Amino acid sequence: MTSSHTDCHFCLQSLRGRKYALREEYAYCVPCYDSLYANHCEECKQPIECNSKDLAYKGRHWHEGCFRCAKCSRSLVEKPFAAKDEVLLCTECYSDEYSSKCFHCQKTIMPGSRKMEFKGSSWHESCFVCQYCRQPLGTKPLITKDNQNYCVPCFEKQFAHHCYACKKVITSGGVTYHEQPWHNECFVCAVCKIQLSRQRFISKDEYPYCVDCFSKFYAKKCAACKKPITALGEAKYISFEERQWHGECFNCAKCSVSLVGQEFLTRQDDILCHKCGSA
Repeated sequence: MTSSHTDCHFCLQSLRGRKYALREEYAYCVPCYDSLYANHCEECKQPIECNSKDLAYKGRHWHEGCFRCAKCSRSLVEKPFAAKDEVLLCTECYSDEYSSKCFHCQKTIMPGSRKMEFKGSSWHESCFVCQYCRQPLGTKPLITKDNQNYCVPCFEKQFAHHCYACKKVITSGGVTYHEQPWHNECFVCAVCKIQLSRQRFISKDEYPYCVDCFSKFYAKKCAACKKPITALGEAKYISFEERQWHGECFNCAKCSVSLVGQEFLTRQDDILCHKCGSA
C-alpha cells in the first residue's frame, strides 16, 4: 500500500513511494511494523511479515507454508485437522494415533464423526444397530446377547420366554415348571393362589400346590397319627395294604419299637413287631 502519510511513526523516515502498514491510525514502514508487531511462527520461530499470510489457531500463529501436520508434514491450509497436546495433526494421522476403533467394523472412528459408546466400547453411529432389524439403536433401550445388541422388541421376538400362565414376555427372573417358563407372580397354588416362587410346593396332575392345600385336599393320612403325608424333601413313608404311615410313625402298636426295615405282623388294624406278635 502506498501512502498519503508522509513519515513512519516509529523511524520517522519518509513513506513516499513505499509500502506501509497502519496500526491504530498510525503508519509504519514495513520493517518497523514487522519488528514491532509481527507474530512469530510456531514452527520456524521467525516473524510473520505483514506481506505474508498469518494463519492463527487458539492464539498461536504460523506462516502459510509452516502450517503442516506434525507427523506427515502435509499442509493443513483449508483442511480439517486436530490438535493433541498442542501438536497439529491431519485427521488421518490423528486417527491412526488416537482415535477409537469401532467395535463392530474395527475401522477408525474419524474425528468429528459421531460415535456411540456402550459398555466401554465405541461404535460408528451407522454400526450401532439392532442385530436383527438393523435399525439404529441410538439411545434406545437395548439388550445384549452373545456380544450382539438388539432392540427390545426384536430381542423379545427372538429370544424372550413367554409366561405359560399369562402369555406375556418374561423380561427377568421367572420360574421353570414342567419345562415351561412362568413369571414369579404367575406361579401360584392351583387352589389358594398364593405365590409359590419362594416356597415349597407339590405337583399333582401338572399343577402346583402349596403344601397346606395339597395336604388338605390330596395327601394321604398317616394310619397312626392321622396327619397328612406330604412326602416333601427327604421325608419317608411306608405303604402297606392301602395304608400309609410316616416313617417315624411306623412303630409296633404294643412296644412302640420302630418297624422301618424290620419284619412285622398285623393283628386287625394294628402292626406289631415279631416279638409282640408272637407272644
